[in-house]
Amino acid sequence: MKTQGYPTRTHTQPVKRYCQTLDLKDDSKLIKAYRAQHGPDRMWHEIIDGIRSVGILEMEIYILGNRLFMIVDTPLDFDWAEAMAKLALLPRQQEWEEAVAAFQQCSRDATSDEKWQMMERMFYLYNR
Repeated sequence: MKTQGYPTRTHTQPVKRYCQTLDLKDDSKLIKAYRAQHGPDRMWHEIIDGIRSVGILEMEIYILGNRLFMIVDTPLDFDWAEAMAKLALLPRQQEWEEAVAAFQQCSRDATSDEKWQMMERMFYLYNR
């Protein structure tokens, strides 16, 4: 794979970032299908609409082997617990969680917050 870097979106407001990780089942066919499920032509529009409706500005998922790394940018006043509780009740969200659980190392009825593990920032370069 060629090292290319990825452009980021410029926000018109200060943002905060959440970083999470999740492991997929270590099966190359399942990983390929999971990647396809997240393609622009396969993502359910209700899921994208729901993510935006709770105040998430940007979300990116990166993969290395069977490990996923998610970056979520939000406004500074964003309340993660409140937003995730609201998101869980939106149309097709539970159906989506059940569908993608087949690829993930978790139980089929796990919520998004039970699957994704929040990461702690241990270093940053800003203003140093």
